[in-house]
Amino acid sequence: MNINRNLTTIQLSLIGAAVLTFPLAGAIFFFSKSLTALLWCSIVFYIIAYLLLSYLLRSYLQRQIKLIYKLISQTKATKREEFYYKNILPLKTVEEVREDVITWAQQYRSEFEVLQKNEAFRKEFLQNLSHELKTPIFSIQGYVDTLLSGAVNNPDVNMKFLQSTSRNIDRLANLVDDLDQISKLESGELQLNYTQFVIQDLMKEVYESLLLKAGEKHITLTIKKGCEIPLQVYADREKIRQVLINLTDNAIKYGKENGLVEASFYKVESKSILIEISDDGSGIHEEHLPRIFERFYRTDQARSRKVGGSGLGLAICKHIIEAHYQNIHVRSKIDVGTTFGFSLPSHK
Repeated sequence: MNINRNLTTIQLSLIGAAVLTFPLAGAIFFFSKSLTALLWCSIVFYIIAYLLLSYLLRSYLQRQIKLIYKLISQTKATKREEFYYKNILPLKTVEEVREDVITWAQQYRSEFEVLQKNEAFRKEFLQNLSHELKTPIFSIQGYVDTLLSGAVNNPDVNMKFLQSTSRNIDRLANLVDDLDQISKLESGELQLNYTQFVIQDLMKEVYESLLLKAGEKHITLTIKKGCEIPLQVYADREKIRQVLINLTDNAIKYGKENGLVEASFYKVESKSILIEISDDGSGIHEEHLPRIFERFYRTDQARSRKVGGSGLGLAICKHIIEAHYQNIHVRSKIDVGTTFGFSLPSHK
């Protein structure tokens, strides 16, 4: 017999009672030959069978459903909760339980996928951190071992090795400082000192500090025409200076010879200012854009390490801007250039 899988407990009880009553009715009619006896006995037996089956099915399902919810919630109920669940709370239908289980399974699957992504990110982060630490440490170790082996007495190489060692120590110190800053930003330990200031004035200060570096590649640092009108923002001036330095420094590093780095400022809303730093370099492939702000993520491993940096600059920028409750974004096109933008509140 083909029974519908979506039958309720009432329907199952009715069908079961009918199945049990039918042979009994046949036996009663066979022995009594009385339609009246057949009718009354069948009715009484059908009602009793229905009530008994209904009770047994509900009791069985209640126990099973209770077990399912215990497994899902993974909690132990108190005696008061047990009494409430058993005697007061209406028993859920099988369909309601099915929907709850599906919802739980979807939630569990989503959480599992997030955990997998986090685990992959953690492994990649540790690998990158290990690589970033090993490179300067091995260099320092090599220089020091060479000096201890007798090169310290050779005036042609001792100063050169000491200077290289000093540069690698600075690189390690900068890496540790960057990691410490990211940790404080993520944990909320780093307090922001909000002030009102003109963003174009701060941009000019950043340009002045990077003029020599830009001059090595003959790159022009400029503010876009039409964006010179002073715009005030309400933010931590020194932290925003760090963001502008990181973004401008990146634009110089990856910009082309005789290129252009341009800053632009727009009043988007009455309470928001948009700042953008653009270059006309080689650009970034679209596949890398979603991960560009991850710690140690590099679009070109060999080229990125050649130009230097800890690989944490953009991650620090992201955390600083998010600490201001704002967003940072990137647009890029190969052989056209890259634009980093972020918003800041214009006043308190």
